[in-house]
Amino acid sequence: MSYEMHAEADPRRWLALAVILFAGFMDLLDMTIVNVAIPSILRDLHAGYTQIEWVAAGYALGFSAVLIVAGRLGDLYGRKRLFLIGMSGFTAASVLCGVAADPGMLIGTRFLQGAMAGTMVPQILSIIRATFPAGERAKAYGLFGAVVGLASSAGLIVGGLLVQWDLFGLQWRPVFLVNVPLGIAAVVAGQLVIREARSPAAARLDLVGAVLALAATVLLIYPLTEWVDPGLAVLLLAAGAALLVVLVGYERRRARTTGSPLVVLDLFRARTFSAGTALLVIFAISFAGFFFAWTLYMQVGLGWTPAHAGLTAVAFAFAAMVASAVSVVALTPRFGRRVLMGGALANAAGFAGYSVLVAHYGRAINSWEMLAPLAVSGIGFGLVIAPMVDLILTDVPAAEAGAASGMLSAVQEFGMALGVALAGMVFFAYLGDTVPADRLTAMASGAVRPADTHGFTRAFSLSLWYPVGILGVFFAGLFALPRQVRIRDLDTDLEAVPA
Repeated sequence: MSYEMHAEADPRRWLALAVILFAGFMDLLDMTIVNVAIPSILRDLHAGYTQIEWVAAGYALGFSAVLIVAGRLGDLYGRKRLFLIGMSGFTAASVLCGVAADPGMLIGTRFLQGAMAGTMVPQILSIIRATFPAGERAKAYGLFGAVVGLASSAGLIVGGLLVQWDLFGLQWRPVFLVNVPLGIAAVVAGQLVIREARSPAAARLDLVGAVLALAATVLLIYPLTEWVDPGLAVLLLAAGAALLVVLVGYERRRARTTGSPLVVLDLFRARTFSAGTALLVIFAISFAGFFFAWTLYMQVGLGWTPAHAGLTAVAFAFAAMVASAVSVVALTPRFGRRVLMGGALANAAGFAGYSVLVAHYGRAINSWEMLAPLAVSGIGFGLVIAPMVDLILTDVPAAEAGAASGMLSAVQEFGMALGVALAGMVFFAYLGDTVPADRLTAMASGAVRPADTHGFTRAFSLSLWYPVGILGVFFAGLFALPRQVRIRDLDTDLEAVPA
């Protein structure tokens, strides 16, 4: 695999960087912004338990479904072209989300929005690599990392404020409609300042593999989200597992015959990559469902405003940003996987402490009392998430670094979708003991009884032990990874590969 180099630097490269970083910000913002709007969606669309889970999980599912294929399409047909298609589709899907008339339409358009983001995002790093000379790429990548941290932190806060302001009486809809003017501006600017680039050795498309992977993913997540009949759930899960086996067999045959498989199975021969990929899914499961249940607990259970709930997230977000920076720059190069182990324990301790506080204070709890466990959890999250990919890629050959990185992004999104499904199943199972499903919409409308608040408090407190247990499994699994972490410079690795 090789990446093209330009004889002279693009004079508009910094303007192009601003456009693609803005697009990346929008993607990450929309990944989390919807969580704080869920109570308003419940109230307006009269959605049920499983429907609001799909609203949250649909974006990650759509994103993971197209991510790897979109990277190949960018290599074949041009990164700028695919970026603009993805950005245009993301903007159109945001319009459809914003005008959704019922939960089914919102779920479908959220999946489409995620798929369009998955088309756009793989082009970002490729455009940076093709546009900037080697001496400037580190600065460009650093700016991208800063945007990632900012967007991940801003989602709950921006979403809370937009819902709180109730612009034009639209309630939750501005959370999606705000993307429309911004997306149009990004498409116009991108057309003007981004230079087209293709890979001279682009891999061929594996559409059959993509369809098999998507079908297996849906069959595995659907019964966990929909709470179908147990017999049907077992049947669907078995069918999903069988499709995964078929996918592996097909990818092996394609690698031997036509080449360019969707999943490079040889990567899994490295224990670090195979074990690390499984651990990445486990970690994504542990944190993805937390925010989903947390915002419901604060807004519906405690009756807090969206802005109050969103601003409470600052403690977690700020701690995670600081810990991420310190982890990569100072801690991981010196202490290796022990940093991730410490992060897993801190994250678990924060969730456990949060559970105890929620049970102790009940409906009288306030944001200040949540500060310490959220900060501890955020520190743990930041210590793990920043160096995790570098640790997994430690033993991956340079020629496969790009494919491995893309696969890890898809796997993480799949884990997030699965995490929302599993956490929702646990949370609503506890909640259903005291708060029937038909009370949820009434509570979102403000009809909260003391018994309802008690039910939400109990459900949230108990459900926090679920990610604590998952993080325990994650901690134990880290012993399968190398003690030291080699910080990978993927750009240098890829340029070292012969054309």
